Amino acid sequence: MSSAGCSPARRLRSWGGLAGGALLAVFWLLWLLGSGPRGAPAPQATITILVWHWPFTDRPPELPGDTCARYGMTHCRLSANRSLLASADAVVFHHRELQTRRCGLPLAQRPRGQPWVWASMESPSHTHGLGRLRGVFNWVLSYRRDSDIFVPYGRLEAHSGPSPPLPAKSGVAAWVISNFQERQQRARLYRQLAPHLRVDVFGRASGRPLCANCLLPTVARYRFYLSFENSLHRDYITEKFWRNALAAGAVPVVLGPPRATYEAFVPPDAFVHADDFGSARELAAFLAGMNESRYLRFFAWRHRLRVRLLADWRERFCAICARYPHLPRDQVYEDLEGWFQA
Repeated sequence: MSSAGCSPARRLRSWGGLAGGALLAVFWLLWLLGSGPRGAPAPQATITILVWHWPFTDRPPELPGDTCARYGMTHCRLSANRSLLASADAVVFHHRELQTRRCGLPLAQRPRGQPWVWASMESPSHTHGLGRLRGVFNWVLSYRRDSDIFVPYGRLEAHSGPSPPLPAKSGVAAWVISNFQERQQRARLYRQLAPHLRVDVFGRASGRPLCANCLLPTVARYRFYLSFENSLHRDYITEKFWRNALAAGAVPVVLGPPRATYEAFVPPDAFVHADDFGSARELAAFLAGMNESRYLRFFAWRHRLRVRLLADWRERFCAICARYPHLPRDQVYEDLEGWFQA
């Protein structure tokens, strides 16, 4: 048999090999097209956050399915229905109800691997019973910047357009106080300021309470507001700074964390810090003797920024979903009290 050509059987095998290779190439191309960037993305799963007891009330608000979408967080569902304990992606417990024993922890029914979130916006001075919670919680939601879910009382955010006009001023300094205790540092500083500075005091402690809608218009008439925290702790900057002063259009005079902490949130010339003065008398002289041009410099931030208050517990709890994919599932706070008191 001549070796110069191929037999029919051999030619068929050659063509068969070529066809098989072409078929494999087609399958490979189809696979690439199906798995490439043009393929439809997998639908994102909805994260369910169960709120075991709504803060400060036995009647939680209505929580429709789009609750978190209102705050810019999609695929996030809030619920206060305890029957979802077995299926919830995370369960959040507000400490005040644990502290007062209005609710307990369902430890016996806890699903394996389910993250539990401890939530509190109070300072360590008003937080008790943490020793009972060793080894229970995986994540923390609080005003502390090192929290797993960091939720401040407020923040400045960019805005466009003209800034709102400053309210007309008729007084120097105001303070709203409901719980006046002489042992607190804020009470001592006020006592030292009062002989040198006219401070108009409102609130239950002074016998001049303000209705909920009266506070901001009242404070707005003053140049300065005493944003004195009830206790001095790491990162503890509350509505006394964000709402009562900045949102009202008054310059906050702060007693709280160090100046550097405030400057992490607002420009350094947006407030007056008590620590910058050697005595209360020096602070009073600085406030009382300020001219108009110097005073207006405290509001330079209003040309590009505005105050955003974060006071709604629905928004705070929805924030868990934003952090959920990034938090460690195996983390446990073995000494929650030690961490929070630090």
